Formats: sequence, structure tokens, C-alpha cells
Amino acid sequence: MYKLLRPILLRIPPEKAHRKAINFLKSGYGRKRIARLDSSLITHLAGLEFPNPIGLAAGFDKNAEAVEGLLDTGFGFIELGTVTPKPQDGNPQPRVFRDKKSRSVINRMGFPNVGLKAFKDNLNEYRALHHHAPGPIGVNIGMNKDQSEPVKDYVLLINELSGLASYFTINISSPNTPGLRDLQSKENLEPFLGQIMETRDKQERHRPVFLKLSPDLEDEQIEGISEVVLKSGVDGLVLTNTTLHRSQSLPRGFAKEKGGLSGPFLQERSNELIARFYKLLDGKVPIIGAGGISTASDVIEKMKAGASLVQLYTGLIYEGPVLPHRIGRDLAQLLKTYEYESIADIVGKNIETSDKDLKLTDDDKAA
Repeated sequence: MYKLLRPILLRIPPEKAHRKAINFLKSGYGRKRIARLDSSLITHLAGLEFPNPIGLAAGFDKNAEAVEGLLDTGFGFIELGTVTPKPQDGNPQPRVFRDKKSRSVINRMGFPNVGLKAFKDNLNEYRALHHHAPGPIGVNIGMNKDQSEPVKDYVLLINELSGLASYFTINISSPNTPGLRDLQSKENLEPFLGQIMETRDKQERHRPVFLKLSPDLEDEQIEGISEVVLKSGVDGLVLTNTTLHRSQSLPRGFAKEKGGLSGPFLQERSNELIARFYKLLDGKVPIIGAGGISTASDVIEKMKAGASLVQLYTGLIYEGPVLPHRIGRDLAQLLKTYEYESIADIVGKNIETSDKDLKLTDDDKAA
């Protein structure tokens, strides 16, 4: 179905197409909960159980509007936001650009969202109706553009949302909020994370805290961040956000747009950082891998590098809502083919796999 609709949707301006997708998921039209995937995909991380390791990255459902619909598509977990304390419009439009040939996206959104109050109301509504969600619901939190003391915004959001979020992701790596990436420097990060973790520890419910980082870090920054992460007690890393770097193979008109690039060109750099942090942290801090995922083999590569879970977003734009379930099913098939009992068995391991080991079903051919 999506294969037929895709050419039409990709002719619609990106933000209008995105709004249609959110409305569709909110409406429940055609909703059918995907059956739980194979038990070999169950992952335990930071005290949470994930029915499968495939998550939705932040940015798709910024305002917690379509939680039920998204979980119904087969994601093992979803990450909402980025939410900021006050509502904000983000950067001027147009601010999202697609390149269909490379299946890439450039965005300079700037954290547009309805703000804490409306976000909290939306998530409260879902939680009131669903006491047992089919997967963890994370919340990606950020600072308002006009905030001169960033940590205050993050502390406020943790205080207000700890009763609703399964975990928090601290977003200090978006390239579209001025000064945000400065928080990644060792001298800024250490006191910042100290206050974040102190705030988390004061909550009645101690939610896991993950830190989302940029793919554009230099070697010295990576080493400094690793030291701070081990010292702080952060529960995990999300690697990575979008990149400011551009491949020479991208169309010139597309590549000149300012903002963060996502899609296949991010994959290699993301995997490099996953492997680097996994080694520096000696596997002691779990990693969620993001960047360029659209197949089970993409997931395997990130897990071989050291990721325990993964997130995707751009792949969803080009492949449609069948993607998370298809990847999960293919992962389970690969595990059986290579005689692994659990998806956790491949994390940080050098194994050889291939999409040739997967069998296409009729659903795939029609997707």
C-alpha cells in the first residue's frame, strides 16, 4: 500500500506530509496492532524491557500526539519530543528538505513543539487509557532557544515528566539550536550532567537518563565525553544525531541547505562513533544506535559496533510504517540462521551476515 502512496506523499511539502502521517496515526483509521515479534529480540537495558530493539527516534512525534498508533506499527519503543518548557515555533520555513534519490533528509527545525504543558496533557491522556504500554515511551528533552541557563530547562522537564516517561534522552547535539552543542565540551558537560543526574535521583521514580551526541565530534571531545559519562552515572548514549557534514555525491542544491543531514550518508560515521565509545567505555554504558537504518543488516552493523538498541526515522519516510515490523522479522530470521539465541549475543561481536540470507515474503514484494 505505502509503495503505491509513496510517490504522491513525496510530492507533498515535507512538513505537510508529516502532518498527514501524524493525523493518520492519531485517527486510528486502519489500525491493527502488529503481533509481538520473536522472543529472541527481547532486550533488557537500564532496568527496562524492550520487546524488540527497533525504536522510533525523536523528532517524528514531537508533541506526544500519536503514541498508540506508533506503538501499533511494531516499534519496540518510541522516543517522543524534542519537548521544551515553553512552546516555540522553531526556525522559519522551509526547514526540511528531501533528496529522494539518496533517501536523505536535511532539517533545520529548531525544536518546534507545543511546550511542556500541552505535551504533558497529551502523554497523560495516553497513560490514563493504557496502564501497560506495549513498549517503553522515552521523552527527548531540550532547551528553549532564549534560555541563557540551559540546565534549568532540562531540570524542569525531568521534574515535570518523571511520572510519565519511561526514560529521558538529554538532547545537547541538535545542530539547529545556537550554542546547544557547546554543552558537549568536557568543561561544560561535567557540571551539566551532575545537575541532571542529581535531579533524576531526587525523583520518586528514577527514570534512566540517556545522552544524545553529535556525529561531528573530534577525537579529543570523544575522549573527554567518555570520561564524564563514566563518572556521571548516565544510563546510556544515543549515537548519533544529524550531521553538518556533506557527502560530495549529494546533489549540490540539496547539499547547500543548512541543517542536519540524516539518512544513509550518516550510517558510516554513526557506526564509527558507536564502536569508538563502546571501546572507550569498555561496554559498561549501553548504546542506542541511530543513523541510516532501513534494513535488518543495518541494525546488525550497529550492534556489531556495540549498540544494544537502535532508532530510525528517515528510513520511515521512504519505506513507510511497515518498516519497523519488517526489520524486526528479518532480524529474528537472521538470528535463527546464524544460531544465536538472543539479539544481545551479537552486541560488540564481529559476525558475518548478509541480506541474501533473508527470504522475501509476499508482503515485502508488495510493500
